[in-house]
Amino acid sequence: MLHAKNIHKSYGDLEVLKGIDLQVNTSEIISIVGASGAGKSTLLQILGTLDVPDQGVVEINGKNVVGLKPKDLASFRNTQIGFVFQFHNLLPEFTLLENICMPAYIQGRRNQELDEYAAYLMNLLGIQGRKSHKPAQVSGGELQRAAVARALINKPSLIFADEPSGNLDSKNAEELHGLFFKLQKEFGQAFVIVTHNKSLAEMADRKITIQDGSILG
Repeated sequence: MLHAKNIHKSYGDLEVLKGIDLQVNTSEIISIVGASGAGKSTLLQILGTLDVPDQGVVEINGKNVVGLKPKDLASFRNTQIGFVFQFHNLLPEFTLLENICMPAYIQGRRNQELDEYAAYLMNLLGIQGRKSHKPAQVSGGELQRAAVARALINKPSLIFADEPSGNLDSKNAEELHGLFFKLQKEFGQAFVIVTHNKSLAEMADRKITIQDGSILG
């Protein structure tokens, strides 16, 4: 599903990634751990097509995304990849339902099938009663569940999550972690999760440790 080969990335004189090789299989949950500054988030940004490597290849579902034209890359990202970040990044002027549907709206999709699928996701994630609420009107845990639903709305095969529970209390964090594995079973998506949460890291099918820009082991 995802093959990253010989990924290098520097910012000025600072070499952040030093030849990373990584494979993610279908329906696999991988955690990426390491000290602050080890290169975890930089790697996630490159794997998720939000940044480009100085050297290397990133193949997602058989397509090399490095070097794609911006318009083609944006289209590929919108349909093939979902993102969950530490902060929900929901748009305050829209309802939770509208926020969840936003990636589909970008594709020009507005139909009953989309509304029904969004409602299904909200029910699955336990926020079905918040369709008409604005982000300021719901809890942090509910906001992050909405962000997960938004990541799923276009039925991507791969979800990237960067410290997804880092802004939640322990109860909501534990519930969110459980949801990832529930979604893995429900939809068969692969998850690549950067986390400092030891519990989540150990729950993953595979734990990758990055130190000084390289994978240990």
